[in-house]
Order: sequence, then C-alpha cells, then structure tokens
Amino acid sequence: MDDKLLEIQGRIQKAAEAAGRAPEDIQLIGVSKTVDAERINAMIDRGLARIGENRVQELLSKLPELHPVEVHLIGQLQSNKVHQIVDKVALIHSLDRLSLMEEIQRQAAKRDIVMPVLIEINIGREQTKGGLMEEDLPAFLDRVVDCPNLEVRGLMCIAPPVADPEAARPYFTRMRELAEGIRGQHDSRIQMAHLSMGMSHDFEAAIREGATMVRVGRALFGARA
Repeated sequence: MDDKLLEIQGRIQKAAEAAGRAPEDIQLIGVSKTVDAERINAMIDRGLARIGENRVQELLSKLPELHPVEVHLIGQLQSNKVHQIVDKVALIHSLDRLSLMEEIQRQAAKRDIVMPVLIEINIGREQTKGGLMEEDLPAFLDRVVDCPNLEVRGLMCIAPPVADPEAARPYFTRMRELAEGIRGQHDSRIQMAHLSMGMSHDFEAAIREGATMVRVGRALFGARA
C-alpha cells in the first residue's frame, strides 16, 4: 500500500514538473469510497493528508475510527444531508444547484461557520452526471452574494470517460479557462484558487491543464469492494 502512495506522489511530481508547476501546489485526495477505516488509516499513517468520501452515511460511519486527516465530500450531496456534514468536512466539491447553496448557507449560519465549497461543472454535458452547465455559472455565482456563510474556492469536474487520458485534456483546458475568466471578477468570497479535476486514469492530464486537486481512488487503494 505504501508503494502505491509513493508511486502516485511520484507521478504527480513528474506531471507537475513537465507542466512547469510546483508539485507541492497539487493536493492528492485519496478517494476512500468503500475502503474500510483500517486501510484508510494505514494510508494516512504513511503520509496521505486528505481523503474524499462520496456518500454522507459512509463518511459518518468511518469518521470516529479515522486517524487525523482532512476530509472532503466529493460526491453528489442531497440537501437533506447537509446538516449532517457541514461542520465535519474541510471542503464540499459538489455544489451544483441553488437549493443546495441555500441549504449550505442555512446550516453554516446556524453553526456560525463559513463553509468552503467548489462548484461542480458538467463539463461534458452528460445527462447522467450532476453539475452546472458552464453557461449557467455566471448567474449562479451572482447568488453567492446572498450567502455570507459560504465561500467558493474554485471549480470541480468529472471528465467524460475516455480510453486515452489525452482525450480528456480539452475538458480540463475548458475548466481552466472558466476559472481564469472568473478570477478577480468577484469579491473575496469567490476565489478560483482550486481546480478539482482528474482521477486515477487521467490525473496527469488534469495536472498539465492546471488541476490543483486530483481525486485518486483505484490507483491508490486498489479496486473497489
């Protein structure tokens, strides 16, 4: 297991250097969906600093057993589950609709916290995936001003499945262009510091196009149960 972590870290470093970027600017998020707490803890003990969980109930069941680690919610989030995790995760990657934005604001305000989020973009315009269409992003960002307990840190996407990772690069390029077009156009609660994109099969292509967070599960933990 430790060899897998070192291997992924090495691949991140190589991809970053090839793109003229600093490897330390890219955060590895270990996607721990269906991985038991014991295996996650073993990876944390070897140096994994961040994990990403897809499902609220699975996350809540593991939290009491996990060693200290930064936890991200990376899967689709139902509004009625927000109250269960809003004060337990460092970042929500999958904000994609106004009703969810309003509920995160409501629950964060109740706890007197500011919740960092990423806005998920349906960059491949796939009917089976969540996320905003890119043309809806400007109006969506305009609504953030009504949510003082919410802070947008950047964008997230899941590229369409492709056999060749290089075929995903145009989607990652477009994500970078979207972020660049937004950067500096809003107040301090809308930042474009992060692009969460790239998974086990295409994270190196994502890094070459500006990813600051890569979500790696299978390549790190092995095939899902």
